[in-house]
Amino acid sequence: MRILAALLAITIALPAQSHEFWIEPQAYQIEPDGMLQGRLLNGEEFEGTQLAYIPQRFTRFTVAAGMQQAAVQNRLGARPALDIPPLREGLNIVSYQSRMSIVSYSEWEKFLSFASHKDFRDIEARHDARGLARDDIREGYWRFAKTLIAAGHGVGRDYRTGLAVEYVALDNPYTEDLSQGMRVQLYYLDEVVADGQVELFEKAPDGAVEVTLHRTDEEGIATLPVKPGHSYLVDHVVLREPADALADAEDIQWETLWAALTFAVPE
Repeated sequence: MRILAALLAITIALPAQSHEFWIEPQAYQIEPDGMLQGRLLNGEEFEGTQLAYIPQRFTRFTVAAGMQQAAVQNRLGARPALDIPPLREGLNIVSYQSRMSIVSYSEWEKFLSFASHKDFRDIEARHDARGLARDDIREGYWRFAKTLIAAGHGVGRDYRTGLAVEYVALDNPYTEDLSQGMRVQLYYLDEVVADGQVELFEKAPDGAVEVTLHRTDEEGIATLPVKPGHSYLVDHVVLREPADALADAEDIQWETLWAALTFAVPE
């Protein structure tokens, strides 16, 4: 119990404000009898702090391939948190859903900076219309992360795995021609997200990271420029008013849902 308490304290103490959360595989392509291994990372610009495998911090951690799906199992505190055999040869889809955490903003300008970064264009009017104070703003946030790993031939399709906010890759980056770009479709609950901001983090083989912004069309699809030999993190954040019961229980004024998808493009 002491070990668990210490790990939870470290996780809670990590800075979360404006930080992305993602799954970064040790290798995006493995042999059919290899291992799916990946780190849970929290940070900025595709660089972050590694988090341990702590079941108390998530409500879902699964791997899917074809019609099969299984829970990701590991020992408490393990790093990397993902360390399992593939379900089958082909495209393996790993999904993670966190429990809610809370961050506080003591300064209105910091909250506005975060809101501007994540494209919440009407946040000031919405905040004031609800009669909320501009100091000590508390936000509850959830993480919804996916990664695509090819085992062997890597053949397969990505699909919706049930995350509240989720990217679905419409192209398989390991088997298809991406010279015209990589298509992703963004969902929030049962609807596509039209005209949504797509933040694309591109990591070159030498570790250099470039960040670009894109938008989805009316069908929630964005076509992203990608390069062979590079890996990618795709990010989007939904801001919503929390349900009354949740707002009262957790003393939060806003709720954010963060979607992340990672993949690589082979040489």
